[in-house]
Amino acid sequence: MNTSTKRILTVLIILLVVGLAFYPKLKTLFKPADGSGDPAKTTAAGGPAKGPGGASAGGKAGGGPTSVGIMVVNTESLDEKILTTGTVVANEEVEIRSEVSGRVTSIGFREGDYVRRGTVLLRINDADLQAQLQKLNANRKLAEANEQRQKRLFEKEAISRAEYEISQTNLTGILADIENLKAQLAKTVIRAPFDGTIGLRQISVGSYISPATPIATLTNTNPAKIDFSVPAKYAQIVRRGSRIQFTVEGSEANRAGTVYAVEPKVNPETRAMLLRATSPNPNGALVPGAFARIEVVLSARGNAIVVPTEAIIPEQNGQKVYVVRNRKAESVPVQIGLRTDRNVEIKSGLHVGDSLITSGIQMVKPGGEVLVQ
Repeated sequence: MNTSTKRILTVLIILLVVGLAFYPKLKTLFKPADGSGDPAKTTAAGGPAKGPGGASAGGKAGGGPTSVGIMVVNTESLDEKILTTGTVVANEEVEIRSEVSGRVTSIGFREGDYVRRGTVLLRINDADLQAQLQKLNANRKLAEANEQRQKRLFEKEAISRAEYEISQTNLTGILADIENLKAQLAKTVIRAPFDGTIGLRQISVGSYISPATPIATLTNTNPAKIDFSVPAKYAQIVRRGSRIQFTVEGSEANRAGTVYAVEPKVNPETRAMLLRATSPNPNGALVPGAFARIEVVLSARGNAIVVPTEAIIPEQNGQKVYVVRNRKAESVPVQIGLRTDRNVEIKSGLHVGDSLITSGIQMVKPGGEVLVQ
């Protein structure tokens, strides 16, 4: 490409750039001033077509009203809560064991049975203890007869007081041995210490057991207990009698409980305080060991104004909301209180009966017309 050709191309490119830059101004310059280029948009007088009410066919001057959703402000009960987790535990639970060693002669329960307090669960061979008891009973009869003879002789002053007291001591010792043996015999019969459900048994008839041998677990789950902890800063708020609400895994049902015991100290490692609550469990739906999600009710407010979180608009100096008054949106500064996952308490700024805008807020402007859906 020679020098002349390069110069021509450069000039053409410059002209193209200048033309593109000034094209909008040239288009406006040559556009008809009276809009005659579009007859459909003119009237017989030559002016633009008007719609109803004198506005142009495109809508009201300044744009139409904004569609919004509203709610009527009212009061409701509001609970101040904290969220935590816990574990369901049994009301009463014990691992059944024997106090004495011996061979199991009978089992009086079936796995999974509900048993009453005092029900015989297990018997251990007591033949040797029964034999000893018979021997002691025979000795008791002999000692009683000897004591009576010594008493009559003492009353006649035929023997000394010391001889009579020896016979009394002998009888008393035998009676004590009998009571001790009866206590040993009682330990060979294992009874349910409270009402509850028997778990899986670990022994069979004929097994030789000792105090270290686990037999089965007895569990009472009505009412159920819930162990949980709260941060130490709530130690002066959460006390005996505080209400809780909770759900457990596998169920969406909301359940209620009441705190009945509080650990008197804070755990220095977790800086949390352990609490225990009870909840009715007549059908056994709350299983010990289940994971629980807990809401602890700190305080209840009966007449609180509560609005959806999405209705609150944050500002540099606080928060505001929009209300509808005379079909126009009006900005109102508010002071908020408690927050939940969906709602916010309004302490000041709103009144019962106000029409609060809850949707379409992004398009609302102060003083702008609104159309309530």
